[in-house]
Amino acid sequence: MTPRIHAVVLLSAFLAVTARGDEPPAARERIVLVVHGGSGVRPRSEMAPAREQEYRRVLTEALRAGHQALGHTSRSVDAVEAAIRVMEDSSLFNAGKGAVFNHDGRNELDASIMEGREKRAGAVANVTRIKNPISAARAVMERSAHVLLIGDGAERFAFAQHLREVSPVYFWTPERWEELQKALHEEQAASPAPGAAKGGETDHPFGTVGAVALDPAGNLAAGTSTGGMTNKRYGRVGDSPIIGAGTYADNSTCAVSCTGHGEVFIRNAVAHDIVARMKYGKRSLGEAAREALRALPSEPGGVGGMIALDARGNAIIEFDTEGMYRGQITESGAVTTAIYREP
Repeated sequence: MTPRIHAVVLLSAFLAVTARGDEPPAARERIVLVVHGGSGVRPRSEMAPAREQEYRRVLTEALRAGHQALGHTSRSVDAVEAAIRVMEDSSLFNAGKGAVFNHDGRNELDASIMEGREKRAGAVANVTRIKNPISAARAVMERSAHVLLIGDGAERFAFAQHLREVSPVYFWTPERWEELQKALHEEQAASPAPGAAKGGETDHPFGTVGAVALDPAGNLAAGTSTGGMTNKRYGRVGDSPIIGAGTYADNSTCAVSCTGHGEVFIRNAVAHDIVARMKYGKRSLGEAAREALRALPSEPGGVGGMIALDARGNAIIEFDTEGMYRGQITESGAVTTAIYREP
């Protein structure tokens, strides 16, 4: 069994990395927005400097868009939606434009959003024509009586709300198509008999994006968006649109967005587990996140990670993979981004 390597990043006013998420807020400026672009990073040995700079540029753009939205409306949900839309519009991440392909060569997208004051939530799954699924999830939260809509019904609802429709071709990218071809080839080589294939995934399956935000009124929000797993089948849905698994927000504790092996995160209700550990176990944000991740079964290369933010402006990022695309911004607009584990 591969030993699990835990990486914990505490985001402070001095942008320091520590082993705990328990620092009192009086010593630093509050963090108001944290984003992630998934824990399925390219190996450090394969990451060209120009490519790394492009990831950092888009992460910074997402953080600044969310910060600007927060400044305009003072609402955490606006910051979450704005930040995630930037990452959905980039082909770098497994969400929106950069979504992976399923077994049939289609891009099926999932997203969810939740606010922590009233615990309202919205989500969409298996959509193929909505340019920004996170906006559709927010529309479900604010303009419907439901929490989760899927497939054609989710799309009909979104377009009735005047959200932007695109051709499925919009989501096609050469890199993601090549990943599917590789997965199909490996699958066929492993299971040559007709009907024996089980459906596999590529080397970097965890490219989900997410954001957590805190507004001046102390309201938290969280959102997550993904294209799922390369070569997925049968209308598979992971944890990203499942409230309590991939996304959760509660003003009394924290806001959480997860990334990783969706089936594992669903079975363990990871996002809500962190909230429950804080609420009922009286754990700090850092303790709750670490315990929740360490309670998951070990997998070669790691199972994933999460970002979380509490109402005092403490943030935690934890993952057990080689890296995680991530960043944070403070009240004054100080930005930090990172990809790999810190030394």
